[in-house]
Amino acid sequence: MREGYLKRQMAEKAKDKGPDKRPEKAPEKAPEKAKEKAAGKAPEKAKEKAAEKPAQKPSQKPPADYVPRFLKRYRDEVAPKMMERFRYRNPMAVPRLEKIVVSMGVGSRVKEAPKRIEKAAEELGLITGQKPVITKARMAVSNFRIRKGDPVGAMVTLRKKIMYEFLDRLVSIAIPRIRDFRGLSRKSFDGRGNYAMGLSEQIVFPEISVDKVEYVQGMNIVIATTAKTDEEALELLGLFGMPFVRQ
Repeated sequence: MREGYLKRQMAEKAKDKGPDKRPEKAPEKAPEKAKEKAAGKAPEKAKEKAAEKPAQKPSQKPPADYVPRFLKRYRDEVAPKMMERFRYRNPMAVPRLEKIVVSMGVGSRVKEAPKRIEKAAEELGLITGQKPVITKARMAVSNFRIRKGDPVGAMVTLRKKIMYEFLDRLVSIAIPRIRDFRGLSRKSFDGRGNYAMGLSEQIVFPEISVDKVEYVQGMNIVIATTAKTDEEALELLGLFGMPFVRQ
């Protein structure tokens, strides 16, 4: 009886409430950005970002017909003077620069400061304008605590136009900045027309900022020529402006 009474009360309450008259949900409006894209209009933010972007810098690569200053000097001044002095019959017999090898040796100091080899390679790349190669030890040396395969330095081989550019900066800028400079030795030729010299500091090159230098590092420079004798090589480099010691 009680259950029937409860069912009747629930039915009467449902009738009093009537049907559910909840407001229907309005269809969702498409976002304004989607409408703008559909209509082919770019958003305002995208336009502002495009306006804020800086203009692209022009390419720093030299033109294809660019000729380095020292290469032009070789063709116009050095080669004719060499032919006049040594009386070459063929212009192709005149000695010329073949390559320049620039290297930095770090050795056992790498273990004291592991980042030193990376810093040396970075500075060598700035000086020469070419990515250097990390050189490794060919054999183990116990006195220097070096094992076979350990990185010991960095090296760059320069040829063609970049070789003449480096020689120009070496003769015109770097060598005059050497402290207490008294001239390059005439005894550093190897008997086959190649010349070797050393620099005690890398800061003589303007590409290296003195404030950012962590380690003072020297370097070796080997200038390889096609000259058959030291006399020819000395005359060739002298005409390029290498300041040798006067006899």
